[in-house]
Amino acid sequence: MAPEQMADGPQGGGTPPQPRPLDAIDQDILRILQADGRASIRSVAERVHVSRANAYARINRLVEDGVIRGFSARVDHERAGHGTSAYITLKIVQNSWRTVRERLRQLPGASHIALVGGDFDVLLLVHTPDNRALRELVLTRLQAIPEVLSSRTLLVFEEEDLEPDG
Repeated sequence: MAPEQMADGPQGGGTPPQPRPLDAIDQDILRILQADGRASIRSVAERVHVSRANAYARINRLVEDGVIRGFSARVDHERAGHGTSAYITLKIVQNSWRTVRERLRQLPGASHIALVGGDFDVLLLVHTPDNRALRELVLTRLQAIPEVLSSRTLLVFEEEDLEPDG
């Protein structure tokens, strides 16, 4: 499988395939790859007690089915020069989610975007070098999006990644 396919998941932009049930071996493979996305096919196969060909086929199927969306490095944002993190809640114009999502994707430091229900419409996680950059992002970039009606910034004092350690 080409690296770009593994990084981007299913290709073609069509309707994703219907989810197939995952057996215990598939679940074990996912657990191993979540802990160490760089694990070799050989080591995965050994740990789940299947042949390398079987492990390879299963991983490819998980990628093609969109279960595995990609492989990436988990970054310590502070050590990478982005010591300020914040969750930003947004109220947006009704039916503008797709437009707003595209604008938010372009923001420097945007890490996670979710359309949610409740007192606000969108939850955005950002990582910036410092408070000045966060201020610029919120007061200049976010407020310039016409569909954003209001925002609230929640500064992150400390965070913990709950994904398995690799």
